[in-house]
Amino acid sequence: DVQLQAYGGGLVQPGGSLRLSCAASGFTFSDYAIGWFRQAPGKDREGVSCISAVGQDRTWYRDSVKGRFTISRDNTNNMVYLQMNGLEPDDTAVYYCGRAFSLGNNWRDLNNYDYWGQGTLVTVSS
Repeated sequence: DVQLQAYGGGLVQPGGSLRLSCAASGFTFSDYAIGWFRQAPGKDREGVSCISAVGQDRTWYRDSVKGRFTISRDNTNNMVYLQMNGLEPDDTAVYYCGRAFSLGNNWRDLNNYDYWGQGTLVTVSS
């Protein structure tokens, strides 16, 4: 069975850092792009970052996190990470990792993702 498990969230002060992890299993990990999305209370789920399948060497970020967040993947251990620095209160949300079966022309399109992890809560507050 395809499984994604996101973890690493927590409470952090503004300006602080967290590293989210996404553990994948049940499929050929290197063949798929993996995305991070987030959903704040009362808001739609939005794309945060995405990393391409192995061999394509591409990453994408939403404008508001560029320069603060870094996505990476460890293909030996089937992991994707999201290093988040300079966290701001607006980053508060539940963060999800998803498997993209096709990115098309828009990595942020939820319809391109077929499996999701359970989500991990990030709270940025003083």
